[in-house]
Amino acid sequence: MRLGVIDCGTNTFHLLVVDVDQHGKFTRVYKERNYVRLGENGLMKIGEIPFQRGIVCLADYKRKLAQLEVQELKVFGTEALRRASNGKEFVEAVKMQTGVQVDLITGEEEARLIHLGVMQAVSPFIGKGLIMDVGGGSVEFIIASGAEVFWARSFPIGVQVLFSEFHKNDPIKKTDVQALKAYLEKALQPLFLVLQKHDTPFLLGASGSFEVVEELLFNERQHELYSTVPVMDYHKVHGLIVGSSLAERQAMDRLPNERVELVVVAFVLIDFILKKAGIKEIVTSAYAMKEGVLYEMMKATRS
Repeated sequence: MRLGVIDCGTNTFHLLVVDVDQHGKFTRVYKERNYVRLGENGLMKIGEIPFQRGIVCLADYKRKLAQLEVQELKVFGTEALRRASNGKEFVEAVKMQTGVQVDLITGEEEARLIHLGVMQAVSPFIGKGLIMDVGGGSVEFIIASGAEVFWARSFPIGVQVLFSEFHKNDPIKKTDVQALKAYLEKALQPLFLVLQKHDTPFLLGASGSFEVVEELLFNERQHELYSTVPVMDYHKVHGLIVGSSLAERQAMDRLPNERVELVVVAFVLIDFILKKAGIKEIVTSAYAMKEGVLYEMMKATRS
């Protein structure tokens, strides 16, 4: 059976199409991402230009889904559409102009699906880990074992939010970094309180910004769907990114051009969490929420 999923994120619209075999294993048929940047003008309201970019992107995705003869499709929207005053207007316009139905999911549901997706990618582990998914509008944190979620929460502190508020200079000034960290200290208090009750020596980074860490450190992924990065190795690239100008990042061969603007605040956030949570190792996962959605779709087709 051929399944498709579209993730309408704050920065990126992802399309993923897979074939599912009789044993429940899925094989990727097609993958595409489009940097729509719905939150380009802020997250309180989608600007007119990104509004239209989103509709054009989904119309294009629909044509590709028809060409690929996808049998079942799920389309979901996250923080930008949850928060924007015209988020529902965007969903209605997409439905009217393209026929695509976008379902808005809660932050809690987003976190649950991220855990489900990550667990399909990483090697089985003993104990608990802290899963982190850095999006444009929100960041999800999940404390979990391989089989159980102990705590999960979505925070509206995505990289588009942090960039707009704190990345005022190029390169970013130390005072701006300090202000960003002070903000995170307050915003993430619920996470820090619960971390006192759970030992999470490793951080499971779900795609996105963690793909940048992987690309900067390795020529290729260590395993099919994940890599392991000692914190000491992460710090080899952290200073390089945070201390760089936009022009310097644009000249970095392994840094995708779409990420050069927001990657600095993403790395400040990651570094802050590594230190606050006492992380010893990062595990980068190729899978995140959309693979969690596909896993549930696959189970539904077999039941």
